[in-house]
Amino acid sequence: MNRYLSLLILCLAPLQVLGAAGASRPATDSFRRLQSLAGDWRGTDEHGQAVRSRFQLVASNTAVMETLAPAGMEEMVTLYSVDRDAITLVHYCPTNNQPRMRAIPRADQIARLVFEFQGAGNLANLSEGHEHMLVVDFKDRDHIDEHWTWRRNGSDTEMTFRLVRIKGQ
Repeated sequence: MNRYLSLLILCLAPLQVLGAAGASRPATDSFRRLQSLAGDWRGTDEHGQAVRSRFQLVASNTAVMETLAPAGMEEMVTLYSVDRDAITLVHYCPTNNQPRMRAIPRADQIARLVFEFQGAGNLANLSEGHEHMLVVDFKDRDHIDEHWTWRRNGSDTEMTFRLVRIKGQ
């Protein structure tokens, strides 16, 4: 019986390694960068209005949850996770739709993630207002910029949030 158990373990061990190797190196490195954002952040938008954000590691560190609260708006929640060669997100918007976006990181450019629209839940058609793109610029360990693109009736409006990590978090 022990012999069969040992053989089973030897056969399954390579599958475990292959599963972990399913994510590309740039995606894994970029996701680690997102994980490193865990904590509280404050900043301003392009008009100088206050914005706050909190990044949390969830689901055994397989996802990063961001809660973003711009001045004068309701909180939004975005979940980031690795999907093979990409980082994907689902954005839970106060407009009650859930855009899905995907960024395919390049090894030479993990200081920037460009998330492109893939579809959305609860969005009857693309002319309805929805977040359509997100660009995250990692300035350094304590500074990031988020550039959100809102699309409605084919017209885009960009909102930029410049965030600084709160010390001691």
